[in-house]
Amino acid sequence: MKITKAVPTNIITGFLGVGKTTAILHLLANKPANERWAVLVNEFGEIGIDGGLMAGGQGAQTGVFIREVPGGCMCCVSGLPMQMALNRLLIAAKPDRLLIEPTGLGHPQEVIKSLRQPHYATVIDLRATLTLIDPRRTRDSRYTRNATFIQQIAVADVLVANKSDQCTDDDFSSLGAYLVEKASHEKPLYRVSFGEIPFSALSVPAVYAAPESDPDPSRRFVVPALSKTAVGQHESTERSDHRPLAAGDYMTIKKQADGFTSIGWRFHASILFDRGRLFAFFSGLTLQRVKAIFITSDGVFGYNFSDQALTEVELDEAQESCIEGIDNDEMVFEGFEASLLACKACVS
Repeated sequence: MKITKAVPTNIITGFLGVGKTTAILHLLANKPANERWAVLVNEFGEIGIDGGLMAGGQGAQTGVFIREVPGGCMCCVSGLPMQMALNRLLIAAKPDRLLIEPTGLGHPQEVIKSLRQPHYATVIDLRATLTLIDPRRTRDSRYTRNATFIQQIAVADVLVANKSDQCTDDDFSSLGAYLVEKASHEKPLYRVSFGEIPFSALSVPAVYAAPESDPDPSRRFVVPALSKTAVGQHESTERSDHRPLAAGDYMTIKKQADGFTSIGWRFHASILFDRGRLFAFFSGLTLQRVKAIFITSDGVFGYNFSDQALTEVELDEAQESCIEGIDNDEMVFEGFEASLLACKACVS
């Protein structure tokens, strides 16, 4: 297949728990009815949950197509799966717009450099990179001194102050002072709540120019050809930790990088969970970030835990239950699995 028109593309980035997935769901829910949109999602951990949380409204009938790349591999030398997934998504969806969500712990500068490779010049029309930021975090040195957090501000063509309904005037004053210090140029700033990004933000031109010099050549991308051969090659990248599970079985997958630990669990669909016990389980968590999809005796539900707040949404279906937590302190996972297993439903 040949791409005849470059696809308008926006990168939507931001740190853990800032509301990127919610923002993308808002955009998808309000896209023009006659347009086909594609979303490429990358997560830090190895399980891959965001795609499942977004998947309810995807398909040719809704004009929404979603593909997921777990393992944080958009932003490093192992970015080949990202390139393959992007090619496959463009071929399958033939989209009018493409949204790319890198992991909140990734380096979006690398994604921008990849999309500006000569190969993509006639395929990708790179528009604004939108960086979501929680103004309250600019008063916390754990974020303001974090290299990834700083880079996400630097690459932004548009800044989106999300969760504004929870912020004070002091929070916005802190954000303003931080942007004066860290932003490389003046950027449009939108104050929103619940990820309600205005459509006009997507059309802002891309201004940020990634440095030409690469301080770490090991992170460079190899860009594959956009062809059906490449799509076929992608099929062989399936990892053993994503193999089908046997009935009644579950699997634990752990990853550590950039000072953070993610641990995820996959459960065969035959294992049912108790919805009430899950609520009790989430109420006792102290992790920075948890996402999950559970098949319960009451149906299928998606969970999003951040800033000690939990949201639950009902989903149509799920192939299996899965959960993933992220934190910069590995000790917070102590006892996590035992508590999780205690949430299984009692099936007579």
